[in-house]
Amino acid sequence: MDALSRLIQLARPESRLDLRCLFEGAFSVDHAQQQDDLEASFHLLLEGECVIETADGRRLTLRAGDFVLFPSGAAHRIRDRGTASPRSPLTQSHDGMLPLRRNGSGRPDVDLLCGRFVYAPGAAALLTQALPDPLHVSLAGAQSITVLHTLIALMRTEVDQRLPGALAIVTALSQALFALALRAHGEQATTAPGVLTLLADARLGPSVHAMLAEPGRAWTIAELGALAAMSRATYARHFGDKAGMTVASFLTELRMTIASDLLIHTERSAADIGMEIGYQSEAAFGKAFRQNQGLSPGRYRRQHRAAA
Repeated sequence: MDALSRLIQLARPESRLDLRCLFEGAFSVDHAQQQDDLEASFHLLLEGECVIETADGRRLTLRAGDFVLFPSGAAHRIRDRGTASPRSPLTQSHDGMLPLRRNGSGRPDVDLLCGRFVYAPGAAALLTQALPDPLHVSLAGAQSITVLHTLIALMRTEVDQRLPGALAIVTALSQALFALALRAHGEQATTAPGVLTLLADARLGPSVHAMLAEPGRAWTIAELGALAAMSRATYARHFGDKAGMTVASFLTELRMTIASDLLIHTERSAADIGMEIGYQSEAAFGKAFRQNQGLSPGRYRRQHRAAA
């Protein structure tokens, strides 16, 4: 399994489609902050153009095929590109598949899908904390353009036809869209240092994959550098430039991500989990986990299982 797929698997993002919006002319819709910090709201523009205004005053222009994700569910506003005030009230109905929000009865200028990704606690941090907020990916300009166009066209067809199983299909395709958006973001030359930039680096890829495959191994920078065909110093410098953190910090975060997932989704003991990710005693693992997560492994397991 490649590194991005593994991190997405650990984050366990569950897609939930909430709403389809069909707008014409002037419109403005506010989206409140998500109450749960493990929910990331997203929008996929199927047709037309619109603007997203963030709480800190930024404006993002969206065109057909664009995807926007708010990793922490931040408040924002979606509106048309003009300056006129909205005149038509918003109405809410149901199109047989999703709740439908409209501001008119004619041909819409904007067709927008709105939803959320719900993350697994702890295990999603390594992936989600590295994302810009918001994450705006212009899918029409990504390297995987053919796949993306096919995916979005299929989603649009399912949304329009609303045949049996359409909601399940579009929800599943949203999961694929999430992975493609993360890949496209990592491929962009202007992307800031972070996990996605690290995963997109072809030279560092084998070493990152090795750490994911054997998180309990006592990796040295020299060993990892050899996998990347680099000297120890060159590897450490290049890794830091791409990841925005040291090799040791990344390995610790990776280990804690795997431990968080195992604590919630298995019955294995803390000592067994600690051994798997490289800690020779339960006490050493407990101390490292508490420093990283703010809770002991046992309390973390009880708290998140109770919440689930």
